[in-house]
Order: sequence, then C-alpha cells, then structure tokens
Amino acid sequence: MMLCSVRLAAAFLLASASIPALGQEGHDMGAMGGMDHSGHDMSATAETSSSAAADDQPGEALAPPVPTDHPGDLYNDPARMAAAREEHMATGSMIVSALLVDEFEYRAVDGKDGYGWKAQGWYGDDYDKVAVTSEGAGVFGEAAERIESSLLWRHAVNPWFNLETGVRHDWRPDPQRTYGVIGLQGLAPYWFEVEAQLLVSNKGDVHPRIGASYDQRITQALILEPEAELNLALQDVPELGIGAGLERAEFGARLRYEVKPGFGPYIGVHWEGSFGGTADRARLVGEKRSQVAAVAGLRAWF
Repeated sequence: MMLCSVRLAAAFLLASASIPALGQEGHDMGAMGGMDHSGHDMSATAETSSSAAADDQPGEALAPPVPTDHPGDLYNDPARMAAAREEHMATGSMIVSALLVDEFEYRAVDGKDGYGWKAQGWYGDDYDKVAVTSEGAGVFGEAAERIESSLLWRHAVNPWFNLETGVRHDWRPDPQRTYGVIGLQGLAPYWFEVEAQLLVSNKGDVHPRIGASYDQRITQALILEPEAELNLALQDVPELGIGAGLERAEFGARLRYEVKPGFGPYIGVHWEGSFGGTADRARLVGEKRSQVAAVAGLRAWF
C-alpha cells in the first residue's frame, strides 16, 4: 500500500511540473496579448464588414441575376420547353367581353316625359380593348334630342387607368358631327369612376368633357350612385346652338337595388342645365334653361 501511494505521489508531481512547460510552448498567453498586428490590413476587414452589413439592410441588397438556364432543357427538347414557357406566360392575358347598360330609364318631367340611356360594350384583354358606347336622351313623341355613339380603343397605362382614342359621331342634334376623341378613363382614388375626353370635330370645334360617378353601398344590395358630367366648348358653334364656355352640365343620383349581381332596378333624380351662350340660344327657341326629372330605370351588365 505504501509503495502504491509513493508511486501515485510521484506521478502527480511529474504531471504538475510538465503543465507550465506545455502551456509556454503551445499557448504563450503573454506573447499573444502583445501580438503585433501591423502586418494585417484592418481597414480592408472593416470595409468588408460594413459592405456586408449594408447588403443585409432591407432594400439595399442587389437583386440576384436573372437565371438563363432552364433545368427542364436537360431532360426534354429545348424547343418544346421554350414553347411551353411562352404559352404559360400568355395564360395571364385573357380575352374578355362585356355589355354594360349603365342607364336605361324613364324620365318624368313636368309636361314632357322623356327617356335616356347610356351603354357600352368592350372586347379585349387586360391591356387593350375595343369599346363601343352609346348615349342619348329625348322626349316621347318627338325626335331624340341627343344621340351619340363612339368607337374607342382603350390601352391600360397602369392598373387603374386606360388611355382611350377613337371617334364619336353625334346623330342628333342636326347637323350631325363627327369627332376625334382622346382621353383617360378609369378608377380614381377613393373608388371614383372618372372619364375625361377632348373632342375635336370635323369642323374644327373643340369640346372637353369630364364625368365622374361613385357607388356608395348602403347594404350589399342597396347602392346609391351619384354622378356628374360637364361639357365645355372652346368656341361658339352657332349651328348647334352652342356658346363658348361651360355648355351643359348634368347631375344625378340613383338608388339601385341589385336583385342579383349585374341586375338592378333603380329610382332617382336627374338634373340637366345649359349655361352662358348655350342657355341664351335655348331661350331664343323657347327651351328651358334647366330641368329636373324623377327617373326610374334598370342597370344591367352581361
């Protein structure tokens, strides 16, 4: 037992004596604390770190390059794969058509009941459409006061607005006129449907027009739609009874009940008036400067 104890003590002393020697040989902590870093370019390291940090910031990192290889080409005919990719890209552009009868109504006016309509149809995709419009008004038992129709090309300039160009022909009043049309049509902030047009006739007279409407949902089926339209003339057009300036304005409000989506009868009120030289010419021929009508009609789209 004593011999074993002596051997263990001797082993412990030898191990204790060897520890400082090993530490000084492999890990000289004192020398490490005073290590000379003059040979290292610390600025380059700092620049690399700051660049990496900048790239990590949202919106600052560079976009990865667009891939030009297609793994599917390794296993299939590249020509067939290219055709399939083109077809896949085209599926997002669908050809659609629609017919919207925005107003088809009876107008009750003191002494002269009449009618009015406003409709349009279009055919095309999300970017380009051909549109046909028709609008008019009149009094029962007499020739229509206004009949106009348009053929327009509408091109999307952003997700909300279309640039429209084309022609409009006014069948009534006489004499007839044909206009070149350029304008914007679409959905303004706060969900206002707006349309602004500049019309130049085949006789050279110029007529700006702007209109707006808004669908205010009272319930899911009951909708109040106020609307306004202003028609202007940049010069007198005596043969049409039009004076320069604000020629005609229309304001209305229609309360619609949608029996089902795309089909709704309505009731409301419609006001129309002329101004300036146009109003003066209307008085000379015995017409009223303005009139208000109670309306009842139908709005539908297909």
